[in-house]
Amino acid sequence: MKLDNMFKKTRIVSRIQSHSAVRASRPEVPEGLLRKCNKCGAAIIAEDVKQGYYICPKCGGYFRVHAYRRIQMVIDEGTFEEWNQDLIGGNPVNYKGYPEKVQALQEKTGLKEAVVTGKGKINGRDTVIAVCDGRFLMASMGWAVGEKITRAVERATEEKLPVIIFACSGGARMQEGITSLMQMAKTSAALERHSKAGLLYVSVLTEPTTGGVTASFAMLGDIILAEPGALIGFAGPRVIEQTLRQKLPKGFQRAEFLVEHGFVDDIVRRENLKETLGKILEIHAVSWKTENRIRTDAAELHHADHPGSDSENLTNDKCDSDRGDSNPAGINPYLTAWDRVQLSRKIDRPSGSDYIKALFTDFMEFHGDRNYGDDKAIIGGIAKFHGRPVTVIVQEKGTNTKENIAHNFGMPMPEGYRKALRLMKQAEKFHRPVICFVDTPGAFCGIEAEERGQGEAIARNLWELAGLKTPVLSVVTGEGGSGGALAFAVSDEVWMLEHSVYSILSPEGFATILWKDSTKAKEAAEVMKLTASDLKDLGMIEQIIPEKEPLTRENMMETMEVLEKRVRGFLDTYCAYDLEKLLNKRYNRFRNL
Repeated sequence: MKLDNMFKKTRIVSRIQSHSAVRASRPEVPEGLLRKCNKCGAAIIAEDVKQGYYICPKCGGYFRVHAYRRIQMVIDEGTFEEWNQDLIGGNPVNYKGYPEKVQALQEKTGLKEAVVTGKGKINGRDTVIAVCDGRFLMASMGWAVGEKITRAVERATEEKLPVIIFACSGGARMQEGITSLMQMAKTSAALERHSKAGLLYVSVLTEPTTGGVTASFAMLGDIILAEPGALIGFAGPRVIEQTLRQKLPKGFQRAEFLVEHGFVDDIVRRENLKETLGKILEIHAVSWKTENRIRTDAAELHHADHPGSDSENLTNDKCDSDRGDSNPAGINPYLTAWDRVQLSRKIDRPSGSDYIKALFTDFMEFHGDRNYGDDKAIIGGIAKFHGRPVTVIVQEKGTNTKENIAHNFGMPMPEGYRKALRLMKQAEKFHRPVICFVDTPGAFCGIEAEERGQGEAIARNLWELAGLKTPVLSVVTGEGGSGGALAFAVSDEVWMLEHSVYSILSPEGFATILWKDSTKAKEAAEVMKLTASDLKDLGMIEQIIPEKEPLTRENMMETMEVLEKRVRGFLDTYCAYDLEKLLNKRYNRFRNL
C-alpha cells in the first residue's frame, strides 16, 4: 500500500478549504451590479450600461432594449399614452402548451403581448409609436401583435399622424399557424392606406429583425433606419447555412450589409436616434402646399391693400437671363466651346456634395434603391432651403482620384437612377420641391449596368419626372452628358452654370461616331452647340448662372450667392402654382422643343 494514498483525501479537503478561504476573503459583488456583455464577454457595471443607452462601454455592442425603456429613450417625458394595453390573442390552432407559455411570459415580463403601441411626442411633435419587445416569444408576430400594430396605424391615419415602428422580431409566431401569416398582409394593408393618406412612416430596425416581420411592416417605411450591426434578413443565418452547407461571409445580413445593398436609408447610433427622428418629423411637418396657402393669403392681403399691383413683386426680381439675353452681365463671351468643356471637367471644380453644403441646412442623406444597391455616384436626401423642406439629389464625381473611383466618376448605375426616383416619388408624396444638380459624363456603360437594366432605369425616370406632382428644378453644374444627365433634368426649369456643358454625348464620342476620329473633339465641341449660351439661344434652358473663372471650391461662394437668390425665386414662383398649371407648364416646356 502506497503511503500517498493515505493522505489523498486530506489533500483534497485541504485544497477545498483553502479555496473557500480565498473566496471568503474577496469582497462580495452586490447582486445585479455587474452584467456580462453578450458580444465581448466583459463584465460591466449594469448602471453604466443603463446610463449609456444600453451599449457596452468595452466593445460598443448593443444590448436589446425593453419596449418601455425604448419609449423612454425617444418619447418626450410624460407624453406617452399607451393604446390597447390589454389586447391579447387566443390559440387559433389549439397548439398544446401555448396558452400556458403566454401566461408565464405575461407574469415574467409584465407585458400582455410582444408589442407596445401608443401616441407620444418627440421634440414636441405628435407621433404614433409601436415598439416590439424581444423578451416576449422573441417578439414574434401573432394575431395580437398584428392587431395592435394595425389598430395603431389605423388610428394614426384617422388622426393624420406619422408612425414610427421599432422592429425586433424573430418573425411569424409558429404556434398560431396560418393566422400568424395573415398578420403580414393585415399590417401591410393598414400601412398602405396610411401612405395613401400622405402620411409618414419611419421603420427602425433593431437586433434581430427577421422572417415575416422583415417581409411585411419592417421594410415598408418611407424612411428605414437601422441600429449599427443589427441582424436583418428574411431567412435566419443558421437556416441559410444549413441550406447551402457553407459558412456565410462576415457581416452578412447586418445593417451595414443592408445599406450597401440598397435596403436601408441610414444607420443611426442609439444615442442619436431621438435627435434624428425629431429632425425627420420636423422636416415632414411642413409641405409646399401649406406654404403655398400662406403665400396665397399674403398675396390676397397685398392686393387688397394695393389694388392693381403686380404679383411678381412677391418673388425675386427677374435676372438678366430671364429677359432672353443670351450673354447677360458677367458671362465671358471669349471662351471657345472646347474651353468650356475643359473647364467643366476640372478636378477642382465643386462637386455635387459641395453644393449641398453651400446651399442647404439639415441635410440627411438616404441610401439605396430598395432593390439592388446604393450607388455612390448619386447622393440624395432631405434638407432645408431657408427653412423650407426640399429633396436634394446630386451627381457626385468626388474631389480627388480616390473619391473619383469611389463615386465611379459620377457615372450612375441603374440603381443610382432608381435611388433618385425613389427619393423623387417620396418628395411627391410629401409635397417637397426637388432640386437636382447634374454633373456626369453620362450613364455608366458596362455589362453589369446592362444586366440590371440601364436603359429601363433612365426611361423610367423620364416618364415619372414628366408627371411628378411637385416642383422640380435642375441645375447643370459641370458635364451634362446625354441620357445620364437628362434622367435628372425633365424639370420645370433647367439652368446651367456658365462653364458647364450639356450635350447628346461627349465631343470625343461625337467625333468618333460621325467622323471616325476622336482627335477632332475640339472641332466637335463647336459643332454640337453644347455651351450654356448655345442652349439658352436654342430655348433648351431658362437661366445661366455666371461664375468665376475658373470656378473652384475655394471661390464658389460668390456664385452660390447668385444661385441661392435664383433658387428662392424659383421656389416662390413654382410652389404657388396649382397642380394642373404646374404639370401643363412642364409638359409644354418639352412639347415645344
